[in-house]
Amino acid sequence: MLTLASKLKRDDGLKGSRTSATASDSTRRVSVRDKLLVKDEGYYQGGKFQFETEVPDAYNMVPPKVKCLTRIWHPNITETGEICLSLLREHSIDGTGWAPTRTLKDVVWGLNSLFTDLLNFDDPLNIEAAEHHLRDKEDFRNKVDDYIKRYAR
Repeated sequence: MLTLASKLKRDDGLKGSRTSATASDSTRRVSVRDKLLVKDEGYYQGGKFQFETEVPDAYNMVPPKVKCLTRIWHPNITETGEICLSLLREHSIDGTGWAPTRTLKDVVWGLNSLFTDLLNFDDPLNIEAAEHHLRDKEDFRNKVDDYIKRYAR
């Protein structure tokens, strides 16, 4: 699973290989924002989620089809694996849908962001999960934790 934490470690390692051998770890900097995102990875921290990606013959003119194979309690992913992520749409109202300039790397980053900064309770695909969060955040977290223990380990 690609996580922001692993990206930061990888990027930090690449920076370290470019610096002199005498450079200390304290000279390599990670932005405060990125540190906070890793620390606050949210409700889904510790879960391992599998996705299936089907790349159509018309790729790169049409987006890949992506489905979450791990059962999850998430406002933007249904329990059957459908995903609400604008860049996976051929056409989107907000103009952030698929474009031929997008890559599979963008899809991976978008999926990862659904667990952090793109988590959206205001325009949910799984309305029941979003309403659950609005009603009782602690119980929502408990249900997410239960799903992670049962399906995402």
